[in-house]
Parts: sequence; structure tokens; C-alpha cells
Amino acid sequence: MAELKYISGFGNECASEDPRCPGALPEGQNNPQVCPYNLYAEQLSGSAFTCPRSSNKRSWLYRILPSVSHKPFESIDQGHVTHNWDEVDPDPNQLRWKPFEIPKASQKKVDFVSGLHTLCGAGDIRSNNGLAVHIFLCNTSMGNRCFYNSDGDFLIVPQKGKLLIYTEFGKMLVQPNEICVIQRGMRFSIDVFEETRGYILEVYGVHFELPDLGPIGANGLANPRDFLIPVAWYEDHQVPGGYTVINKYQGKMFAAKQDVSPFNVVAWHGNYTPYKYNLENFMVINSVAFDHADPSIFTVLTAKSVRPGVAIADFVIFPPRWGVADKTFRPPYYHRNCMSEFMGLIKGHYEAKQGGFLPGGGSLHSPMTPHGPDADCFEKASKAKLAPERIADGTMAFMFESSLSMAVTKWGLKTSNCLDENYYKCWEPLKNHFTPNSRNPAGTN
Repeated sequence: MAELKYISGFGNECASEDPRCPGALPEGQNNPQVCPYNLYAEQLSGSAFTCPRSSNKRSWLYRILPSVSHKPFESIDQGHVTHNWDEVDPDPNQLRWKPFEIPKASQKKVDFVSGLHTLCGAGDIRSNNGLAVHIFLCNTSMGNRCFYNSDGDFLIVPQKGKLLIYTEFGKMLVQPNEICVIQRGMRFSIDVFEETRGYILEVYGVHFELPDLGPIGANGLANPRDFLIPVAWYEDHQVPGGYTVINKYQGKMFAAKQDVSPFNVVAWHGNYTPYKYNLENFMVINSVAFDHADPSIFTVLTAKSVRPGVAIADFVIFPPRWGVADKTFRPPYYHRNCMSEFMGLIKGHYEAKQGGFLPGGGSLHSPMTPHGPDADCFEKASKAKLAPERIADGTMAFMFESSLSMAVTKWGLKTSNCLDENYYKCWEPLKNHFTPNSRNPAGTN
């Protein structure tokens, strides 16, 4: 496969045209009476027309046929996708899942859409407020099928297997340790090359942004220039038997047939696009004296709520870095949080739990549910010599954090058969080290 090209920058006003049709973008206007190459002009709006310019999202697409050229949508089987947060009773316990099992291609062909499984979520799709966490487990490409989401944005985190993603804006290759965002309404299809697994954070009614940097200054964390947007690419062919367009609308699945590929956009311009990002490019900030900065310093993207500083969802990573804090317990501290914390592992071993938390699995710590390092981690870190050390080399853990209290689905608690019933036992060996007659225990660094 030829190397794909991209445009650099986050949220930029971009323009692209397939080199096979030079001059396909209209000059000086968006909607001429007749477009170059006799294309159709179509606007894709990601925000209300009257949003402030700083948050106004839209793109103009110049395509061979408009996306309205399809048969009526009909309801199809939901599979394991849901927005019913009352399927099972709430569970405030610490929850951990073993790696989610990928179906064998020799037994059943499962593509990206068929392999979507909703794990947990909160909020309401119809009022555009909330989020969902999905797991995708697939072993075959989508072929003559595409998907678009009327409910929200997908932040996709591949864990096993690369994804070749066809979009109306062009093609992206997304590999483990990279992420991509497919925003609301954008049609896409995914090719896979092996048994493939990953995580999805879906947000309703808002879009992902770069977090504000405050006193950090102008540079740091995920730098805008490292986000990559596909360049225009089109295909123009009839599809024997019809092309299937799948739509998630108000949490339900629908499908419609059309005669041609939806990836027939010859040129486009605007600031509402899909994009990808390599997590290795994250500029890590950490404590260089003592104590911990809060994990918000590892935020890659945020989907803000209407309350300042409070997110519908944050995407946070725990990348390789140096640990140099003096007189400090260096692993993550014990914590009770007003937020929901879902964690996943792309590769390696998470520093606070060397065993049990495995790539392709996950954990959920609900609001005010206590969590922290397991007993073995605590004992070792409390006695370790505090020399500068590398942390998390060869590892990439991440967190979907939300201000909403997420409910777990029936699939997550029961049907998946991946829930680790023994998770709580990792804290049972914690010992009482209290020394009421000695304020300064011997052996501390």
C-alpha cells in the first residue's frame, strides 16, 4: 500500500482536492451554479450555524453524487450496541475486565460495525449530553458497507491490529499507539488485516478539543501540528447489489442501500474533518521536585461540558517518562474521585498493577469508589531507592474520564464473560503499617 498523505494541524481551516482533478475546488465561493467537473456541492455542519466563530465547525464537500442519493433507511439488528443505561442494577464496585475475546475469522466473519459492543455510558442521546464506551472486536473488513453516527463523535483507540479507514475526506492508516477521531455524521469504512481489537469513546453533542494549557504556556502536551487530516481521495464506481450505508441514530441501528460508493468526494474545504494522532508525540509534563501533579497533565483531548473545567469526557494517557520526584511515593496515589474513570491498556504493563490488568482489557472505577496501587506495588514503591528512573517504557495505558456516573451494560457485566470477579483481591494483602509511637519510621527515603 502506498504511503498515505496528510495535512498537519488541529482544527485548521483546510482545503484539499484529489490530484486526478486539479481545480476541483470552486474559486471564491462555496456553492457555484455549476461546480467544476460538474460535481455537487454539499455542506456538512458539525455545529449550529450561529455558533461563535471559534467553535463553528463545517466543511464543504464536492462530490460525484450527493449523500442524499439512497433508498430509505430500515431498522436492523442492534447487536451489542445500546444506550439503555438501566439494563442491569448499578454496581459501585471496582470493576476490571480481562482482555475482550476477538471472534475467530474461521468461525464467524465480523466487521467493525458488527463487532461493536457497548460497555458502559451515561447521559441522553436525544438531549445531546453524555458519552458511551464501546469495545470493537472484528476480524474482517467492511467491504461495501460504511457507517456514520448521528449521535456523536467516535474517538477510536486501536489496541491490536491496524485500521485502514476510508472516509469522505480521504484515507487514514491508524495503528496501535495512534488514535483517530471520526466526528458526528462522517461516513467511514474500515479495512482490517488480522483479528483486531480496540476501544471507542463516544461523546454526544460536543466535539473534542485540545485542553487549555494555563500556566504551562503556549507549548506542551499534544501539540496541534502533530494531528493529521487525510487528503482528498475519491472512488467512482457502481456497486453490484448495492452499497450499504449503516447509521446509528438515537442509539438504534439503521441501514439503507445506494448504487455507488459514498467515498466520491473529489475535493473539500473546511474545519470539520476526521483526524489522527500518534501518542508517541505527546510532550509529557511531570513533577521534577516532589509529590504528584494530578493526572490531568496527561490530557490529550477533552470534550467540555457547560461547567468551566468540568468535562463530559477527557482522553488521558500514561506514556513513557522519567520519574524523579524526591521523598515521594511515585506510583499513582490512592484515590476517591467525583469522576468516572475507565482505563484501558494498549501495550505493556500499567505501573500501579503489574498483573491482572492486561492489554485489551479494562477497568472502571465509578464516582467515589476507592482505588489505587495493589499491595505488591505499594510495598515495593514504599521501599524503593528514589533514583531517577524510567517509568512505563514499552507501555501505553489510557483513561476515559467523565464527570458523569457511568452505568455498565448487561454485555459488560455478564454476556462478555470477561469480568474479573477477583479484582478486589489485589488490595486484600494491604497491611496495617501504623506506628503510633514513631512519627518517622525507619527505612524511609
